[in-house]
Amino acid sequence: MNTETIGTNAGTVWTALNTAEALGIKQLKKMTKLKDKEVYAALGWLAREGKIEMAPDPQDEKDYIVSLL
Repeated sequence: MNTETIGTNAGTVWTALNTAEALGIKQLKKMTKLKDKEVYAALGWLAREGKIEMAPDPQDEKDYIVSLL
């Protein structure tokens, strides 16, 4: 996976988050049809740019809720 692919995937994740107030990582994977590594790399990209925030999911301790800032 190169930086161009990660950037493209970050755009896909951002678009999915922009359509909803907040999404769990499982929901993001389903909506974007990206693999685990691709979603996490995209989230890292968006986090580094200061565009998202993440919080533990109160209903599923193994998941996180992601939202745009």
